[in-house]
Amino acid sequence: MGGYGFYVWTSYGIALVVLALGLIVPMRQHRKLLSSIARRLRREEKTR
Repeated sequence: MGGYGFYVWTSYGIALVVLALGLIVPMRQHRKLLSSIARRLRREEKTR
């Protein structure tokens, strides 16, 4: 890689981290939103 291997592999690593976070963060937010909605529905059922 002509002496640029460190920079190339570092950029690959950073890109991989960004792509992984692009998948993981929305999945966690979705799960959190669903649990919040379920909690709210259970609370509303108890008050009826």
